[in-house]
Amino acid sequence: MEKIITITLNPSLDKGTTVNGIMPEKKLQCSNPILEAGGGGINVSRALHHLGCNSTAIYMYGGYTGDKLNVLMQEAGVECVAFMIAADTRENLIVVDTIVNKQYRFGMRGVELTEDEWQKPLNYLEDNTGYEYVVASGSLPPGVPLDFFGRVAAIVQKKGAKLIIDTSGEALQHAVSEGVFLIKPNLAELSHLNGTEELKEDDVIVAARNIITNRGSEVVVVSMGGQGAILITKKETIKIASPSVELKSTVGASDSMVAGLILGITRKYDWKNTLKLGIACGSAATMNEGTALCNKKDVDYLFSQM
Repeated sequence: MEKIITITLNPSLDKGTTVNGIMPEKKLQCSNPILEAGGGGINVSRALHHLGCNSTAIYMYGGYTGDKLNVLMQEAGVECVAFMIAADTRENLIVVDTIVNKQYRFGMRGVELTEDEWQKPLNYLEDNTGYEYVVASGSLPPGVPLDFFGRVAAIVQKKGAKLIIDTSGEALQHAVSEGVFLIKPNLAELSHLNGTEELKEDDVIVAARNIITNRGSEVVVVSMGGQGAILITKKETIKIASPSVELKSTVGASDSMVAGLILGITRKYDWKNTLKLGIACGSAATMNEGTALCNKKDVDYLFSQM
């Protein structure tokens, strides 16, 4: 077993295409679609593989779309533990209007999971040992209790491993209530965790330290899009701006950033270089079209320039 495990309860078969102008009531001629396996944890595992780091991706799949998802994961060379479900895996559509160079992202809600289905990843974590880091990323599909990631946190702590969470809303709140190693909220998600409607940048450090003091998380990385990110621990505060790149797609940028953070942690980088690597990976993902995520060449270049 790889020492890094990613969990994706709401994976997707992502279809990326381009069109020369989007207009209503017209038959639009699109380019041949590019298919990729998608969903938070799956994207993290794919990005890690691009960077030369192995992981085990745990995810759910079902129907013909799930079969295609499995094929894509095998082609990607990622070690997988896939649990079959009754419903078809959801599909997402990403369309780029080449006239205005704007990206449109159509995300489907996801299929409902039964208790027997969503319990399988938890059983896997309980029944196995040897993993050091678990990355729980993405949304919870219908039918899954909001405290699911909190249950993951409890198991991971019992196993002596570390949990990294990248989700939102009540699912994130439950995980933080249980206690995790690292969370990566944006400003809106951090505001929600602190029970406020909106946080200004000046309030970020206080809000993050509040979570750390209450032992909800040891490390808080607040992503701020094109402005970069802030990493806060009990003793350190590090802010790094994003490098200037040509933006082609934002799909998977957040997941690529998580991949960079976990890679920096496993390489025993200090927090400054861990954050630099995370931002380099997130920025590198935006340089590629569709759902291609980051690649090592772009990451290495950006990291060296930051």
